[in-house]
Amino acid sequence: MASTAGGGRPPWDPTVSLRLGHPALVLLERCGGGARPFKAILAHMLRLRLAFETFPMSRLLHFATVSFPHHARAAEILFEHFTPRPNLYIYNLMLSSAAAAASSSPSRRPAALYMSMLASSIPPDEQTFLSLLKSERRSVGKQVHAHVVVTGLHSRVYLRNSLIKMYLDAGDVEAAEAMFRCAPTADAVSCNIMLSGYVKGGCSGKALRFFRGMASRGIGVDQYTAVALLACCGRLKKAVLGRSVHGVVVRRIGVADRGLILSNALLDMYAKCGEMNMAMRVFDEAGERDGISWNTMVAGFANAGVLDLASKYFGVAPARDIISWNALLGGYARYEEFSATMILFHDMLASSVIPDKVTAVTLISAVAGKGALNSARSIHGWVVKEHGTQDSFLASALVDMYCKCGSVKLAYAVFEKAVDKDVTLWTAMISGLAFHGHGDAALDLFWKMQAEGTEPNGVTLVAVLSACSHAGLLDEGCKIFDTLKQRFNIEPGVEHFGCMVDLLARSGRLSDAVDLARRMPMKPSRSLWGSILSASSACQNTEVAETASKELLSLEPAEEGGYVLLSNLYAAEGQWNYCNEVRENMERKGVRKSAGIEADFFIHKRSNCRVHQEQFCTSTVKKKSSTSMCSFMNVDKIGGNNGWQRYHILIKLQSVRLLVPVQQWNNVVTVHQVSGIVILASPLGKCIRAVEKTDVLLKFHYLHSTASIHDEYK
Repeated sequence: MASTAGGGRPPWDPTVSLRLGHPALVLLERCGGGARPFKAILAHMLRLRLAFETFPMSRLLHFATVSFPHHARAAEILFEHFTPRPNLYIYNLMLSSAAAAASSSPSRRPAALYMSMLASSIPPDEQTFLSLLKSERRSVGKQVHAHVVVTGLHSRVYLRNSLIKMYLDAGDVEAAEAMFRCAPTADAVSCNIMLSGYVKGGCSGKALRFFRGMASRGIGVDQYTAVALLACCGRLKKAVLGRSVHGVVVRRIGVADRGLILSNALLDMYAKCGEMNMAMRVFDEAGERDGISWNTMVAGFANAGVLDLASKYFGVAPARDIISWNALLGGYARYEEFSATMILFHDMLASSVIPDKVTAVTLISAVAGKGALNSARSIHGWVVKEHGTQDSFLASALVDMYCKCGSVKLAYAVFEKAVDKDVTLWTAMISGLAFHGHGDAALDLFWKMQAEGTEPNGVTLVAVLSACSHAGLLDEGCKIFDTLKQRFNIEPGVEHFGCMVDLLARSGRLSDAVDLARRMPMKPSRSLWGSILSASSACQNTEVAETASKELLSLEPAEEGGYVLLSNLYAAEGQWNYCNEVRENMERKGVRKSAGIEADFFIHKRSNCRVHQEQFCTSTVKKKSSTSMCSFMNVDKIGGNNGWQRYHILIKLQSVRLLVPVQQWNNVVTVHQVSGIVILASPLGKCIRAVEKTDVLLKFHYLHSTASIHDEYK
């Protein structure tokens, strides 16, 4: 080029000769993308003044934005300082690069480029708007839509489908539906975009109805339709419908056309529906598998509780990533295999796999399920070392863990150290205080939360109402419940009504509790009528108990709890005829009372041998293992400091005596697990709770004392 210019020829006109034959451009096309060769070729082109011409600059920008995007910063400098006359192609290149960058971090650059383009009197084309739609938010996306209509490009099918997807991704389903209805013809691509958008937005019912409309239009099922439908079935846990979709896939889509994505979608659907036998069949028949396939099988068996098969698939997987480890860890934690959880975690660290926040939350939940305070402190230390104290989500999990381990003091310390307290963290702390009977403290924290500018959500208000219920704060609870809609803009749900009914029932206002239960806009739950029945039995109110029992038995006629409570109430009042009628009714309906457990607890102080024998009655429990409850328990106060009282509990379990350390704060005593038994004892004598841990589940036995424990244990 330089030689021709020096020989008196006219300079290269790119509008006449748009070719790649120049040696510098040939070098550029052959460059492997390295930083040093690119800079050398760029310097050579600048020295030859090629970079100031439109066509060579377009090749440079294409190289830096499309072929090798890691040179995007160099492309921006070239565009800003060495491109005085950019054309439509160059603008589209820069818009595409800016859109790709904006997808990871929001930026105003795409909009600024578009405005510069309009100011240069360069009309946009379809590619321009496609790049803008990939980068902009919904508010700007509507303006892009308006420009599409003004330029007359709204009839382009690909652009219209991109606009529909933009609205669906932004959550504006109504606008997407309006655009879909305005289309002259609905093709398979448009329908699949709508179907996938419904599924991703959680509109599973709409997705199924839309699919029926697709079938009526004669639009066939391809692999994209099948993937969306399978995701919908998995979310709804409708295995029968998923099998129907599977049948359509087998009949209409050939084995060669199914691909890995469709195979993984089938696996995911069956795993979410708990149909692991079918999942194994699909997995075995799959011609191709990747890491997602193996992780789906591990997670499916772990969620179903089949931990041996989950461990088997985890062990034989060709590669294991962080998702694989977290899936198996989550299964062990969910089914309270604490030892296996910790062993797997140590193996994970030994395999040089870096744990993430999901791992941390899984470990925290495992410790919370075990209730071991020492283990909780160890996990807390590891979480702080790996993730610091700034993450509010981890702080919420730690607060919940410490509350479940019986240490409200440590939970509050974590809460106070958190920098950014979101609504989840506030709710966790309020729930913990409510669970431990600190209703006044929970209510104070609720008002403090609002004073600091954090608005409560529905879960927060359930926790506050629960705190009022357990602390007997009737007036405060009524005020909060009455202002749910006006003050907090929250429509009361069945949980809020349940807490309020429980509060009224515990306060002795049984008739008001029944009236509120009947005035609920939704159908009362079993637990709601159960709380009324329990409170009426405690208050010896036969009339309300009969009403609650009828409602409860209409919801669960095969459960014995309602019959037994009503029968015991009649027996306590000496109405033996009614008591016998209830028992005979149980026999006619084939309802049998499960075996109960009787326990006597001897609580004394070692110093002066002053013994207070308490008689307790246990609630009826279902036995699913041969593990026996403890028969005797001795509680000894042995000192304490900083408000904490140290106790020892002596447990006789199948003729084995065990000495167990106990910690007590205010009115709650927590005891470490011993031989499958966890004892939670209240020194105030209101309730002693024994928790039996079996291979299947935790059983709670509430043991109400007939007399209060001596004041020396307060």
